[in-house]
Amino acid sequence: MRVERTKLDGMLLFVPEPHRDDRGLFTRTFDAAVASAHGLDPSAFIQDSQSRSRYGTVRGMHGRGGRGEAKLVRCAHGAVLDVVVDARPGSSTFGQHVTVRLDDETFTTLYVPPGMLHGFQSLTALSDVCYRIDREHDPSEDLSVRYDDPDLGIPWPLPVAAISDRDLGAGSWAALSARLTA
Repeated sequence: MRVERTKLDGMLLFVPEPHRDDRGLFTRTFDAAVASAHGLDPSAFIQDSQSRSRYGTVRGMHGRGGRGEAKLVRCAHGAVLDVVVDARPGSSTFGQHVTVRLDDETFTTLYVPPGMLHGFQSLTALSDVCYRIDREHDPSEDLSVRYDDPDLGIPWPLPVAAISDRDLGAGSWAALSARLTA
């Protein structure tokens, strides 16, 4: 398993090496020793969740206040454009974003450090996204920013086919960043 860094400090990509043959394939999607070697505590991840989305659906941009929330994210079926925004005050990449294609061909897992906003768009008829999260959900700490906020300028590749009322009602990056840096 190869590990790559991104332009957002602390954000990692865990890229497996699938073994393919005439039966199909086998791949390791998580390795505690590899995670530990890159500064992560595998035992910290206490909850696994999964979402299923139709083609063009956008979910996000979501984060957590307080201590934040770390996530390991992968696409088990289909493909998504995954987006992470650095919402950590004082970070040299505050307000910047990274996009990564996650799919069921490469099986790449994305490590999203605490203090980031996260979202994705489904690129296939159906996509299943799996999350491994390091904290129990506390709705009072939820943070969100509109997926189409002009200050973030996220390049969603498809027209938005579906999005929740919650995500449509999310605030602006300007309002959240002012609150975070106050």
